[in-house]
Amino acid sequence: MSTSRFKRFSLGAACLSAAFTAAAVSASAETAPSTTSSVPSYSQFEASTYRDVDGAYVVNGDEAIANKTKLKLYYQSMLGTTKQKSGTTDLIVNRVNGVDDKWSSTQVRNLTYCVSTKFGTRQADIVNAMAQGAALWESASSAVNFVYVSSQNSNCTVSNSNVVFSVEPVQTTQYIARAFFPSSPKSQRNVLVDDSIWTSGSWTPGNVLGHELGHVLGFRHEHTRPESGTCFEDNNWRPLTAYDSASIMHYPQCNGTSSNLSFQASDATGVRALYGS
Repeated sequence: MSTSRFKRFSLGAACLSAAFTAAAVSASAETAPSTTSSVPSYSQFEASTYRDVDGAYVVNGDEAIANKTKLKLYYQSMLGTTKQKSGTTDLIVNRVNGVDDKWSSTQVRNLTYCVSTKFGTRQADIVNAMAQGAALWESASSAVNFVYVSSQNSNCTVSNSNVVFSVEPVQTTQYIARAFFPSSPKSQRNVLVDDSIWTSGSWTPGNVLGHELGHVLGFRHEHTRPESGTCFEDNNWRPLTAYDSASIMHYPQCNGTSSNLSFQASDATGVRALYGS
């Protein structure tokens, strides 16, 4: 199978990021996009950004934005933060209003989830893949604990208040799997998984879901750092470790050096830096 489907950028996000990179603009949020023909207007960006089954907009391949208001803020942040910082030597955590996007020490020890029965004959396989992905982070930090609550599987949706998040099937050509950040509203705290997870080549289901659980813990894509040289997203992040092109949070197609999304020592160092050992 072609690996290009793995966490494919939504058209809008890819268009916007590429336009800013090519034009090398450094505009304020108030600057009208029409001043440069290569930068799409907000209406163009919104129209071309993939909207998921739950209404969320998907940017950067597998990151959900709750609504139009937040999508516009994201667009404005792209206008205002397109000039990347250079010389960053220090996994990276998402930032919201200048604050680390993370769970509290109590919450991160009890990240409960269910796995929908709608996966049918593949449910047990998803359960196992989730356990494998969770174990990557849990083995690195005793502060992190994902808790599978099988009793909630028959009602495994975002409206289930008995779990922190749900794992549900989706049919899409936009990504293999999609997750959320700690700051996401409960209505969008789900991990959505497409059937293509079973035919993703060297990317095992456990590693794919390990990547998604990295987002659940608050970690951003490693390739948004300037060292990657491509796939820039924004500057709303704080470095936790030295840049690692082989990180589980680095897209292989964005100058990544891991062919299988394997968990790295830098990923372990990053989660300990954020949540403790």
